[in-house]
Amino acid sequence: MYIIDMFKVFYNKRVEKMVEKLPEIEATRFQNLYKELEEKGPVRSNWPNYGKLKGINTHHCHLSHKWAACWVETEKGIKIEVTYAGSRESAPYA
Repeated sequence: MYIIDMFKVFYNKRVEKMVEKLPEIEATRFQNLYKELEEKGPVRSNWPNYGKLKGINTHHCHLSHKWAACWVETEKGIKIEVTYAGSRESAPYA
């Protein structure tokens, strides 16, 4: 049986700009989430309000009360794309 030790996690320029606009503590939390996604994969039930969205491949969690992040498994078991990092009110939950 072949087990992957690390997941490939990435995000585009739009998400990079979102992360740059986060308050410092939320940006740090985002980086911690990013590292966990790389090491442990997309299911992060240890994060506040973690849940799956739009079926089984889209996930989200809260970085804090006002801030959230969303990600998608683009290739099951291998690649994860972070698609959002910003205010909970603007998060693409649907």
